[in-house]
Amino acid sequence: MFKIILISLYLIFTSTVAYSKEIPVIVISAGKSPQSYSSVGSQVTIIDSETIKNSSETFLTDLLNNQAQGLNIFQLGGVGTNAGIQMRGLPKRYSTVYIDGIKMSDPSASDNGFYSQGLFKNSIDRIEILKGSQSSLFGNSAVGGTINIFTKKGKLGEHSNIEANTDNNNTQDVYYSFDGADENKNYYLGVNYYKTDGISAMNNDNTEEDSYDNKSILAKYTYEFSKNNKLENSLTLKDSFLKYDEPTNGRDDTKPQTDDTEGHYSLKFVNTKDNYKNTFSFNASYYGRNVTSHNGKENTYEGYRDILTYLGEYNINLDSKLIYGSDIEFVSADFPTDPGVQLESDEEIYSQYIDYQFRPYENIYATIGARNDKHTTAGDEQSYRATSSYSLDKNSKIRASYGTGFIFPTLYEGHSYEWTNTAVLEEVVAEKSTSFDIGYETFFENLNLDFNITYFDIEIEDTIVGWTFEQENGNGKNTSRGIELLTNWNNNKNLNIGFSYTLTDSYSGMDCDDPAKDAFGYKKCIDSNNGIIDTAMVRVPLHAISSKIDYKVNEKFDTSLLIKYRGQTRDYGRSDQDFRDQFLDEYLLVDFFSSYKLANDYKVNFSIKNLFDKNYENSFKYTGQPRLVNIGLKRSF
Repeated sequence: MFKIILISLYLIFTSTVAYSKEIPVIVISAGKSPQSYSSVGSQVTIIDSETIKNSSETFLTDLLNNQAQGLNIFQLGGVGTNAGIQMRGLPKRYSTVYIDGIKMSDPSASDNGFYSQGLFKNSIDRIEILKGSQSSLFGNSAVGGTINIFTKKGKLGEHSNIEANTDNNNTQDVYYSFDGADENKNYYLGVNYYKTDGISAMNNDNTEEDSYDNKSILAKYTYEFSKNNKLENSLTLKDSFLKYDEPTNGRDDTKPQTDDTEGHYSLKFVNTKDNYKNTFSFNASYYGRNVTSHNGKENTYEGYRDILTYLGEYNINLDSKLIYGSDIEFVSADFPTDPGVQLESDEEIYSQYIDYQFRPYENIYATIGARNDKHTTAGDEQSYRATSSYSLDKNSKIRASYGTGFIFPTLYEGHSYEWTNTAVLEEVVAEKSTSFDIGYETFFENLNLDFNITYFDIEIEDTIVGWTFEQENGNGKNTSRGIELLTNWNNNKNLNIGFSYTLTDSYSGMDCDDPAKDAFGYKKCIDSNNGIIDTAMVRVPLHAISSKIDYKVNEKFDTSLLIKYRGQTRDYGRSDQDFRDQFLDEYLLVDFFSSYKLANDYKVNFSIKNLFDKNYENSFKYTGQPRLVNIGLKRSF
């Protein structure tokens, strides 16, 4: 770590050339500080405010599923059921999600993952998706990548907005916001209410509807004491209720339900002076779940996370800057164990990091970074990254990045639960990853065509394996490599066609070593208990294709057609009385969207999802959303 810092300091004081000024597309997440997209060496996908505003989706998962290339999103049934976001062919816990700098993962969950269902898109202003191992920037769990979500702020003057939507299953969806700003302050308040009778998540076992309701609030207030000092406040509250189906056939599914409460608060003080910017922040999160099982038994899960952060930025010149900082993270949880007792567990993580961003030559922009994290039980972990972007001309660049990552054992994994009702601390160390990707991006002016292709390769070792009562580090390695291709064409008038293809060749080393491939390209091996099994990562398709066609009929009338294909996938679930590998069939979905502008700032939205009412699964036994018709009215003033 000390050598890395010395090398960084040497480069800082020997790289003082300032090159041309640019008016760039700005990216924040790639380096925790604004920088030009053309200079970013990592793969970044940006979903801007205009795209979000024009989307007819209600929830974040649907928005990402339709707009973000290379993400695999699954859900255990209809609206409100557990959903997960997978990046680079890895399980959801290998990626991190931040909203306005707040880490979004539940410490009381067994995998400490981010359960993305129920997060509304209405209050979101911008999304940046950063691919590859980024632990040197974002620490624990940033192995497959990081999603940074930025919510709306108040705009100059005073504004309000209301939207109301209705669709199948007696669904009601209402959103209201008001915001404002002047020279010293800005504020924003957004309120969402959603309620639906739902569908039966397991219609092969029962037909009762799984109802869901969600009430959420986002409040933000920023006050500038002077041009160099400001205070930012953010508060998010969510209360939701879901009736759900258990995975075992024949059980009474009228009782299972979960009543969830979630809250996040962020306080930031930002100081800028000369070439320096200093941000001090405190983030606090709470997760509470009261779960009722099929036999009427109730269990309570509670998770807490507090983080103290210092982030510094020093701009050396127009093309060089130094990012540095320190975090102290306190996590704790209270959750039941199988013996029937509540376990209380807590850990702390102390982190320090540095990232140097510089331009050694006029057409090359590079970054190097290092980080140290100390976990109170699992010990120290170091992570590093290096990126480079080479501009071939004004329309083309080659980018490459290499990074290491890690994921500490969760509060659940760090203990063994004995039948004596005692918790024994386990000697479980962090999983470790290495990640490499290289990509080429260009714009063909004569064709009005964007072209973007990336090759990626990730390897993870010391994977944590085991079941409820015993966790340990396994010997097998998990790997994921593949290609992501994205093109977009428009005729500069009224037609735009986008196309994306993702090939993900993933391998779970916990199942077997040195497997052969079958005729479909899947890796397979022989397991004495289950026969021939597929060893790809769970719920990750080998092939995924999507295409979106946007057609502007006139100044008032817009239409879109979205086509999505997911190849055969492996899942792991209960069949009869045993858990074993299962196969989910490939499927093709078609969605239709349209909007029409009326007078007096009114806008009518209409959509049909799953136009041909395709029966499909993206999780074993849990049916995908059937045909859904939505009609909405929006007014801004």
